[in-house]
Amino acid sequence: MKIYTKKGDTGKTSLIGGTRVPKHHQRIVAYGTVDELNSWIGLLRDQNIEVNEKKALVEIQDRLFTIGSQLANDTDKSKMKLPQILEEDILFLEKEIDRLNETLPKMKSFVLPGGHTVVSYAHVARCVCRRAEREVSLLSVNEKINPILLKYLNRLSDYLFVLARKLSVFFDVQEIPWKPKM
Repeated sequence: MKIYTKKGDTGKTSLIGGTRVPKHHQRIVAYGTVDELNSWIGLLRDQNIEVNEKKALVEIQDRLFTIGSQLANDTDKSKMKLPQILEEDILFLEKEIDRLNETLPKMKSFVLPGGHTVVSYAHVARCVCRRAEREVSLLSVNEKINPILLKYLNRLSDYLFVLARKLSVFFDVQEIPWKPKM
């Protein structure tokens, strides 16, 4: 199988089902942002972090491919059976958040992202996740999408924030509280 088809040379691409759309179509922007998020999570997973976190990130990457396939699907024309995001996927994230939160100090203010490269990767992934959520939300204004996709992305950004905090503890870096200048 060749990786290049030349079909996208004119600025259009195909959805699952064959519908051709411009590469700047909101559906493409949405699943492209999910793909970008998946790559950032892959970078985070490649770091020297605990095995439990690596396993959770692999599960999340699988779910992000599922979301991408859902967003790339033209439900009017496609007959392809695709994997689904389920409530249990959201429960997985919630359990992971709770597990990570058990050992973290109470948060008394917003914290500045950073302190260690790996912590920063988690914060970048969180920001890209929020952007993906915004893009999918915008897509949902004009096209039918399963609302559970938004729910998953919202919970995932929470997970990535808590993971960043956990990584601060793991790498023994002090969180810097945000102290607004008044």
